[in-house]
Amino acid sequence: MAGETDSGRAAPGAVLARIASTIGIATEGVAMSLGLALFGIILIALGLNSIGAIIVILAIPVALFFRDPERFPERTENVVISGADGKVTDISDVSFPGSTGKPCRRVSVFMSPLNVHVNRAPVAGEVTMVEHTAGEFRAAFRDDASERNERNLIAMTDAAGRMFGMMQVAGYLARRIVCRLRARDRIQAGQRIGLIMFGSRVDHFFPPEYRVTVSLGDRVRAGESIIGAIEQ
Repeated sequence: MAGETDSGRAAPGAVLARIASTIGIATEGVAMSLGLALFGIILIALGLNSIGAIIVILAIPVALFFRDPERFPERTENVVISGADGKVTDISDVSFPGSTGKPCRRVSVFMSPLNVHVNRAPVAGEVTMVEHTAGEFRAAFRDDASERNERNLIAMTDAAGRMFGMMQVAGYLARRIVCRLRARDRIQAGQRIGLIMFGSRVDHFFPPEYRVTVSLGDRVRAGESIIGAIEQ
Protein backbone atom coordinates (compact mmCIF):
# COMPACT_ATOMS: atom_id res chain seq x y z
CA MET A 1 0.00 0.00 0.00
CA ALA A 2 1.28 3.49 -0.83
CA GLY A 3 2.89 5.32 2.08
CA GLU A 4 3.64 2.07 3.98
CA THR A 5 6.70 -0.13 4.35
CA ASP A 6 6.81 -3.78 3.34
CA SER A 7 6.06 -4.73 6.93
CA GLY A 8 2.70 -2.94 6.67
CA ARG A 9 3.63 -0.12 8.98
CA ALA A 10 3.29 3.49 7.83
CA ALA A 11 6.54 4.98 6.56
CA PRO A 12 8.07 7.71 8.76
CA GLY A 13 7.28 10.44 6.24
CA ALA A 14 3.64 9.40 6.06
CA VAL A 15 3.40 9.31 9.86
CA LEU A 16 4.86 12.84 10.13
CA ALA A 17 2.48 14.09 7.45
CA ARG A 18 -0.48 12.56 9.28
CA ILE A 19 0.56 14.14 12.58
CA ALA A 20 1.16 17.49 10.87
CA SER A 21 -2.30 17.44 9.30
CA THR A 22 -3.90 16.54 12.62
CA ILE A 23 -2.28 19.34 14.63
CA GLY A 24 -2.28 21.91 11.81
CA ILE A 25 1.43 22.55 11.29
CA ALA A 26 3.79 21.97 8.37
CA THR A 27 5.39 18.53 8.18
CA GLU A 28 8.87 20.05 8.56
CA GLY A 29 7.90 21.38 11.99
CA VAL A 30 6.61 18.14 13.50
CA ALA A 31 9.95 16.54 14.30
CA MET A 32 11.40 19.80 15.59
CA SER A 33 8.54 20.80 17.91
CA LEU A 34 7.69 17.29 19.14
CA GLY A 35 11.39 16.52 19.56
CA LEU A 36 11.84 19.54 21.80
CA ALA A 37 8.76 18.65 23.83
CA LEU A 38 9.89 15.04 24.26
CA PHE A 39 13.39 16.11 25.27
CA GLY A 40 11.95 18.46 27.87
CA ILE A 41 9.71 15.74 29.26
CA ILE A 42 12.69 13.40 29.57
CA LEU A 43 14.62 16.07 31.48
CA ILE A 44 11.67 16.56 33.82
CA ALA A 45 11.51 12.80 34.38
CA LEU A 46 15.20 12.88 35.29
CA GLY A 47 14.54 15.56 37.90
CA LEU A 48 15.71 18.57 35.89
CA ASN A 49 12.33 20.24 36.25
CA SER A 50 13.22 23.86 35.48
CA ILE A 51 15.32 23.18 32.39
CA GLY A 52 12.83 20.59 31.17
CA ALA A 53 9.90 22.96 31.60
CA ILE A 54 11.69 25.72 29.66
CA ILE A 55 12.39 23.36 26.75
CA VAL A 56 8.79 22.12 26.70
CA ILE A 57 7.59 25.74 26.62
CA LEU A 58 10.03 26.50 23.76
CA ALA A 59 8.33 23.78 21.72
CA ILE A 60 5.17 25.91 21.61
CA PRO A 61 6.55 28.91 19.63
CA VAL A 62 8.39 26.49 17.33
CA ALA A 63 5.09 24.74 16.56
CA LEU A 64 3.38 28.11 16.08
CA PHE A 65 6.04 29.15 13.57
CA PHE A 66 5.22 26.09 11.47
CA ARG A 67 1.45 26.59 11.68
CA ASP A 68 -0.30 25.70 8.46
CA PRO A 69 -3.92 26.92 8.37
CA GLU A 70 -6.31 25.92 5.62
CA ARG A 71 -6.67 28.58 2.91
CA PHE A 72 -9.16 28.76 0.04
CA PRO A 73 -8.95 31.48 -2.63
CA GLU A 74 -12.29 33.08 -3.53
CA ARG A 75 -11.23 33.42 -7.18
CA THR A 76 -8.55 31.76 -9.31
CA GLU A 77 -9.34 32.73 -12.92
CA ASN A 78 -7.23 35.57 -14.42
CA VAL A 79 -5.70 36.51 -11.06
CA VAL A 80 -2.42 36.06 -9.23
CA ILE A 81 -2.73 34.92 -5.62
CA SER A 82 -0.13 35.77 -3.02
CA GLY A 83 2.25 32.90 -2.35
CA ALA A 84 3.20 34.23 1.07
CA ASP A 85 1.84 35.86 4.21
CA GLY A 86 3.35 39.20 5.08
CA LYS A 87 3.86 42.79 4.00
CA VAL A 88 4.17 44.07 0.41
CA THR A 89 7.59 45.72 0.30
CA ASP A 90 8.23 46.22 -3.42
CA ILE A 91 6.20 46.70 -6.59
CA SER A 92 8.14 47.22 -9.79
CA ASP A 93 8.45 46.42 -13.48
CA VAL A 94 11.46 44.17 -14.09
CA SER A 95 12.76 41.47 -16.43
CA PHE A 96 11.76 37.90 -15.72
CA PRO A 97 14.61 36.15 -13.85
CA GLY A 98 16.90 34.00 -15.93
CA SER A 99 17.69 34.06 -19.60
CA THR A 100 14.28 34.99 -21.03
CA GLY A 101 14.52 38.67 -20.16
CA LYS A 102 10.79 39.11 -20.74
CA PRO A 103 9.25 42.20 -19.10
CA CYS A 104 7.04 41.45 -16.12
CA ARG A 105 5.65 42.88 -12.92
CA ARG A 106 7.21 42.00 -9.57
CA VAL A 107 5.44 42.07 -6.22
CA SER A 108 7.60 41.26 -3.20
CA VAL A 109 6.18 40.08 0.13
CA PHE A 110 8.34 40.11 3.26
CA MET A 111 7.57 37.49 5.90
CA SER A 112 8.52 38.27 9.48
CA PRO A 113 9.15 35.42 11.96
CA LEU A 114 5.58 35.94 13.20
CA ASN A 115 3.94 35.25 9.82
CA VAL A 116 2.78 31.89 8.48
CA HIS A 117 5.73 30.66 6.41
CA VAL A 118 4.05 28.02 4.25
CA ASN A 119 4.18 29.12 0.60
CA ARG A 120 1.39 28.52 -1.92
CA ALA A 121 1.13 28.48 -5.71
CA PRO A 122 0.10 31.86 -7.19
CA VAL A 123 -1.63 30.39 -10.28
CA ALA A 124 -2.76 27.06 -11.70
CA GLY A 125 -0.67 25.51 -14.43
CA GLU A 126 2.51 23.54 -15.03
CA VAL A 127 5.93 24.01 -13.44
CA THR A 128 8.53 24.56 -16.14
CA MET A 129 11.63 25.03 -13.97
CA VAL A 130 12.82 24.90 -10.38
CA GLU A 131 16.24 26.48 -9.92
CA HIS A 132 18.10 26.89 -6.62
CA THR A 133 20.88 29.45 -6.36
CA ALA A 134 23.34 29.63 -3.47
CA GLY A 135 23.97 33.09 -2.05
CA GLU A 136 24.27 35.32 0.95
CA PHE A 137 21.92 35.69 3.90
CA ARG A 138 21.27 39.42 4.00
CA ALA A 139 18.09 41.03 5.30
CA ALA A 140 15.33 39.79 2.97
CA PHE A 141 13.62 43.19 2.71
CA ARG A 142 16.65 44.74 0.95
CA ASP A 143 16.10 45.63 -2.71
CA ASP A 144 18.99 43.44 -3.86
CA ALA A 145 17.99 40.36 -1.84
CA SER A 146 16.53 38.58 -4.87
CA GLU A 147 19.87 38.94 -6.70
CA ARG A 148 22.33 38.24 -3.86
CA ASN A 149 20.62 36.02 -1.28
CA GLU A 150 20.12 32.26 -1.22
CA ARG A 151 17.04 31.75 -3.37
CA ASN A 152 14.83 29.30 -5.24
CA LEU A 153 13.09 30.24 -8.49
CA ILE A 154 9.92 28.42 -9.56
CA ALA A 155 8.80 29.19 -13.14
CA MET A 156 5.36 28.11 -14.36
CA THR A 157 2.90 28.60 -17.20
CA ASP A 158 -0.87 28.74 -17.08
CA ALA A 159 -3.35 27.13 -19.49
CA ALA A 160 -2.98 30.10 -21.87
CA GLY A 161 0.81 29.71 -21.98
CA ARG A 162 1.51 32.86 -19.95
CA MET A 163 4.69 32.78 -17.86
CA PHE A 164 4.72 33.33 -14.10
CA GLY A 165 7.40 33.05 -11.49
CA MET A 166 7.79 32.81 -7.75
CA MET A 167 11.13 33.25 -6.00
CA GLN A 168 11.67 32.06 -2.44
CA VAL A 169 14.38 34.25 -0.92
CA ALA A 170 16.18 33.34 2.30
CA GLY A 171 16.72 36.17 4.76
CA TYR A 172 19.13 36.96 7.58
CA LEU A 173 17.61 34.32 9.87
CA ALA A 174 16.27 31.93 7.25
CA ARG A 175 18.78 29.23 6.46
CA ARG A 176 16.57 26.69 4.76
CA ILE A 177 14.26 26.90 1.76
CA VAL A 178 11.82 24.04 1.24
CA CYS A 179 10.32 23.51 -2.24
CA ARG A 180 8.13 20.48 -2.94
CA LEU A 181 7.85 21.05 -6.68
CA ARG A 182 9.69 19.69 -9.70
CA ALA A 183 9.59 20.58 -13.40
CA ARG A 184 6.46 19.26 -15.15
CA ASP A 185 4.43 19.13 -11.93
CA ARG A 186 0.83 20.28 -12.34
CA ILE A 187 -0.25 22.79 -9.71
CA GLN A 188 -3.48 24.37 -8.54
CA ALA A 189 -3.75 28.00 -7.46
CA GLY A 190 -3.36 28.21 -3.70
CA GLN A 191 -1.90 24.75 -3.13
CA ARG A 192 0.95 24.32 -0.67
CA ILE A 193 4.32 24.21 -2.42
CA GLY A 194 6.91 24.66 0.35
CA LEU A 195 8.12 27.07 3.00
CA ILE A 196 11.03 29.24 4.10
CA MET A 197 12.16 29.10 7.71
CA PHE A 198 12.06 32.31 9.76
CA GLY A 199 12.24 35.85 8.32
CA SER A 200 12.29 35.70 4.52
CA ARG A 201 10.72 36.98 1.31
CA VAL A 202 8.78 35.82 -1.74
CA ASP A 203 8.93 37.62 -5.09
CA HIS A 204 6.04 37.12 -7.51
CA PHE A 205 6.56 37.66 -11.25
CA PHE A 206 3.63 37.93 -13.65
CA PRO A 207 2.94 39.28 -17.17
CA PRO A 208 2.64 43.06 -17.68
CA GLU A 209 -0.96 42.73 -18.93
CA TYR A 210 -1.91 42.00 -15.32
CA ARG A 211 -2.49 45.03 -13.11
CA VAL A 212 -1.17 45.04 -9.56
CA THR A 213 -4.07 45.03 -7.09
CA VAL A 214 -2.09 45.74 -3.91
CA SER A 215 -0.11 48.72 -2.64
CA LEU A 216 3.15 49.08 -0.75
CA GLY A 217 2.62 48.29 2.92
CA ASP A 218 -0.45 46.11 2.37
CA ARG A 219 -0.73 42.91 4.40
CA VAL A 220 -1.48 39.80 2.36
CA ARG A 221 -2.28 36.16 3.07
CA ALA A 222 -0.92 33.19 1.14
CA GLY A 223 -3.56 31.33 -0.81
CA GLU A 224 -6.17 34.06 -0.33
CA SER A 225 -5.07 37.60 -1.22
CA ILE A 226 -5.18 38.62 -4.89
CA ILE A 227 -2.09 40.63 -5.82
CA GLY A 228 -2.64 40.85 -9.59
CA ALA A 229 -5.53 40.62 -12.05
CA ILE A 230 -5.71 40.66 -15.82
CA GLU A 231 -7.49 43.61 -17.38
CA GLN A 232 -10.95 42.65 -18.67
